Amino acid sequence: MREKEIFWIDEDRKFMRQKNWQRPITAASFFLKEKLAWMAENDIDHAVVLNLSQLYGNGLTQKQLKLALRFQNDFNAQVQHDYPSKFTCGFVVHAGFVQGALWEMERCVEELGLQVLCLPTHYMNTVGKWQVIVNEETKPIFELANKYGLAVEIHPYDGEKFIALENTAWRFHLIWMLAQCADAYHFYTLNGYFEEFPNLRVCFAHGGQLNQVNHGRRVQGFDGRPDLFEGKVAPKKAIGHPNIYFDTLVHDTLSLDVMIKRQKGTDQIIMGLDDPYPLGEMESERQSSYPGKLLDLAVEEQLITRAQQDDIWSTNVVRWLCGENSEGFLKRVLEKNVA
Repeated sequence: MREKEIFWIDEDRKFMRQKNWQRPITAASFFLKEKLAWMAENDIDHAVVLNLSQLYGNGLTQKQLKLALRFQNDFNAQVQHDYPSKFTCGFVVHAGFVQGALWEMERCVEELGLQVLCLPTHYMNTVGKWQVIVNEETKPIFELANKYGLAVEIHPYDGEKFIALENTAWRFHLIWMLAQCADAYHFYTLNGYFEEFPNLRVCFAHGGQLNQVNHGRRVQGFDGRPDLFEGKVAPKKAIGHPNIYFDTLVHDTLSLDVMIKRQKGTDQIIMGLDDPYPLGEMESERQSSYPGKLLDLAVEEQLITRAQQDDIWSTNVVRWLCGENSEGFLKRVLEKNVA
């Protein structure tokens, strides 16, 4: 991985790097043993670990991409295997190579025992064109995920590669990631995937924050220009659907309140920490933050009850992961660690 300049970490653990890219390692909990200690300190019994968005693989050759995917999927499977009571880990595929993605999905589910598929909001196809993840070319991926009954996380990245703006003031993380999520949600719901694939449970990252506030505009456009939406599903039909989830990473209680009201309750909301990244809920005096602070504030402001808070931390997460078939998951989580 280092030789190919795909991904590596400095020996002093201060930066993660790719060719022409670097990001500071801002917390020790980037690493496994430190992560376990951080979880213990914060009374977190179990964590869902998603894939590094830096390794979505856009722009890599097919050979390099296979190496990157195998590296992270095998690593995550090993973490879940060694610490079954502590971690449920996700896996990633690249939608630009659909047949390869299907083979990797089969391997990850049937051989590695993984159950959370991580998909990007957008990807680069084989001719260098950027596509939203929901389109006819990628439909076989959703069909196979539905067959396996997977939980799916849809997460944005690489906006600076296809949005023609200067990469300054962290705009692609703070602004454009939310727009990318909204774009993927726009097409997932318009195309009726939430109805067509009833065994899929899809979570949109970062609270689908723009989805919540932009709903009225989408409805207005759908109703006002029906010629542009022939054969599409009305935006209203997706609201509060039991197979569409959002995490709590919206960073203030007003945004959380909008999400709760828009989704008609908290059943479709799951805990999001994004630790150890600076935008996550982690221990930080500078950000006046700690894991779960937003939900504590929501209880104090009487936006949610203690019971709803507990469900967001646990019950809702398990339902997203497993649907109605949580027996195998609970058995694994309750097993004693083998490591």
